[in-house]
Amino acid sequence: MDGKQTGESAPDQALKIDETLALISAEDQYVRRRVHADPTVLFTVWGAAWLIGFGAAYLAHGPNPVIPGWLGAAVPAVLLAAAWILSIGYALRIGRGVSGPSRTVAAMYGWSWTLGFGCLAVVNTTLIRHGLTSDNAAMLWSASALLLVGVLYLAGGMVWQDKVQYGLGAWSMVCAAGAVFAGVPGNFLVQSLAGGGGFLTLAGYHRFRRTAFSGRPS
Repeated sequence: MDGKQTGESAPDQALKIDETLALISAEDQYVRRRVHADPTVLFTVWGAAWLIGFGAAYLAHGPNPVIPGWLGAAVPAVLLAAAWILSIGYALRIGRGVSGPSRTVAAMYGWSWTLGFGCLAVVNTTLIRHGLTSDNAAMLWSASALLLVGVLYLAGGMVWQDKVQYGLGAWSMVCAAGAVFAGVPGNFLVQSLAGGGGFLTLAGYHRFRRTAFSGRPS
């Protein structure tokens, strides 16, 4: 009698509940993809830029350069600029779905990169104008850039309690010291293999971790 009044059997009601839960789960996953940054994307972009860009710079220096000097300067400049633009666009897209203190912290951290590298460019170019040799200028840029990246990643690791990001910061600072000891053109090789390789290693780590967790039963 009750079944005739409601017009639905118990299996039909259970089916509708399952469909509703599936819809909610799908929507939740979509929102998470929209508002959560994927470290794999950013680490891959920057890793490729450093590996290829500074690899080209290394090949353009030395007693027997493999490629022209202008190409060795243009390739890293273009790739790093492209990585920067892509990172900003990706961050803006992710930030649209975030509000409150998290958005404020992310914005402040993002501006720290812009301010840091802007001031670094002013300091380095001013020092170069005061009479640094081309080799010393190359070492200054490679070491100071890696050092700043390391400090910023250390700060990010502390803010978000991310030990992996903190480790990348420490590794970048070690690479900065290594770049100075390597001299020219070895400093470019350190930036390419150690710096870019560090980014790509973390990209692979996050990719593996994401795949492993997504494959677990809920």
